[in-house]
Amino acid sequence: MEKGRLTAPSQPPTVTNGERRVGESISQDIRPKTDLIRFINWPDTFDSRGEKLFSTSESGSTPPYARQEHCSQLFKLFNKYCPESKIEKRERLTKTAEQAKNGKVPSKDETKKPHFVKYGLNHVVALIEAKKANLVAIAHDVDPIELVIYLPALCRKMGVPYVIIKGKARLGTLVHKKTAAVVAINEVRSEDQRELATLISAAKSNFTDKFEEERRVWGGGARGPKSSNMLRKRAKAMGKSISDLMLGSSEKR
Repeated sequence: MEKGRLTAPSQPPTVTNGERRVGESISQDIRPKTDLIRFINWPDTFDSRGEKLFSTSESGSTPPYARQEHCSQLFKLFNKYCPESKIEKRERLTKTAEQAKNGKVPSKDETKKPHFVKYGLNHVVALIEAKKANLVAIAHDVDPIELVIYLPALCRKMGVPYVIIKGKARLGTLVHKKTAAVVAINEVRSEDQRELATLISAAKSNFTDKFEEERRVWGGGARGPKSSNMLRKRAKAMGKSISDLMLGSSEKR
């Protein structure tokens, strides 16, 4: 072979599904794994490292969370209705099948499916829309928040009481999952009816009935950039400071 010249390979490269394999010809080597985060165009809610930003001045006050005593009572009740595991379900169905095989007619209570806490966003939304959910618990740290941000409005429209709980991981412990965005309970045994009624009353007084009162203070009164620029131009044209202009507008109200 002459120096500086390339010759064709003695054997053609292996062909798979009518195409060359990657890396078997010139300029087709696989790139090494590198950190490509600097090429990502993050939105304004993220910093350059991809971490979320949170400004208390923009968010203002947040909706209330369930009180500690109500949380303890809620988890105490919901823990009684944790969904059965695969092993428990297999044992229950095996026991029922053996009774039927031996000719023993199981009672109505034994054949009836047990009451459990319901989870899964689509399932809970269907229960709320059908007005079958008696109490709904929503986690406050769901990401993205748009998954559950409409649930309080939906619950108020359908007349279903709801509470906001700190920590989706706490709700996940109720249903044998790492996290749960929302859980609901629709039926309880007769001995737990009184406890459920107490929780429903607390949920209505602290969340449903206080919605309009809490909504008035959301946002903290912080103006956006367009509104701030408009107010600054208006104050400059009138020869007043921004504080004097805002004070005069509040007095007119």
